[in-house]
Amino acid sequence: MSSAASTIRKHDDVPGSTALEALGLSWLAEPMADGGARVVPVTTGPGWIDEPRLAAGSVNASAAEAFGRALAVTHAAGAPAFGAAPPGWNGSTRMGRSQVRVRPCEPEPADAAPRRWGEFFADDRLAPYLRPCLDQGSLTRRGAAVIERVCERLHDGDFDADQPALVGRAARERGERVAVARTHGDLWTGNVMWVPGGTIDWAPPRAGRGPSRPAARPVEDGPETDIPGGRGRGDVVGVLIDPLAQGAHAETDLAALSVFGQRHLDRIYAGYDEVSPLAAGWRERVGLHQLHMLIIHAFLFGASYGAETASVARRYA
Repeated sequence: MSSAASTIRKHDDVPGSTALEALGLSWLAEPMADGGARVVPVTTGPGWIDEPRLAAGSVNASAAEAFGRALAVTHAAGAPAFGAAPPGWNGSTRMGRSQVRVRPCEPEPADAAPRRWGEFFADDRLAPYLRPCLDQGSLTRRGAAVIERVCERLHDGDFDADQPALVGRAARERGERVAVARTHGDLWTGNVMWVPGGTIDWAPPRAGRGPSRPAARPVEDGPETDIPGGRGRGDVVGVLIDPLAQGAHAETDLAALSVFGQRHLDRIYAGYDEVSPLAAGWRERVGLHQLHMLIIHAFLFGASYGAETASVARRYA
């Protein structure tokens, strides 16, 4: 990193937070060489990270589609279990003031059935916030009861759905018992920077280009075929920043993009689905996957988000 003017230095807001962010960025960056989404590079020190100050661009439909295709590759890189943190981390993480449960980056015990997504989402992403939200008045008892009912249905497997096709195929090829996506974990619109491609000199050549073997058009033999989009150095490209990287369902990342609005979101979804078809009914599950982000906002910012969380949850109760 050359100078203070060209970099941004971030310091720990809680002990270890920048170390966790750096581990997450490194983990998400691994699939760039295979066409995955571009990830901001960082250098680290005790209690801080430096990252380049990215030039601002404006997303267009073509860039959005290219980002969707690249994000599908990132997700397909996989994780060993739901809730797995990046390799090298075995502590707890924070999103704001809320503890977010994660686990070491290792598979479930071989002698136990792997946890289903619904169990993970209910137990680790919703239930821990019910009592705190009730105690501080962010949720009414009626609203909390609705979310408890959603948790029951999650436990019953009512909302378990296949991962997108690339995630499932990659997991089978690795011999994994359960398909888990490698997710950003906090993919609201502010954590995708839209940057002029010509200003990026740190990403591998295939970064952002999507899969060479799309699940929608498998190529069993023969040369690799690039999917168009995101390859010109003058194009605007999406860059991932500020992750809470973890093993999760890919649909949770996709749903998070729509919580606070994302321009050309439909084109991101189209690009993603083009190369890694989403499971039937995925649009109906968007609100369900948003509940973790919403309930954290209820805990942090109060009853207005609590009412929204309960309203969304009622669709799944």
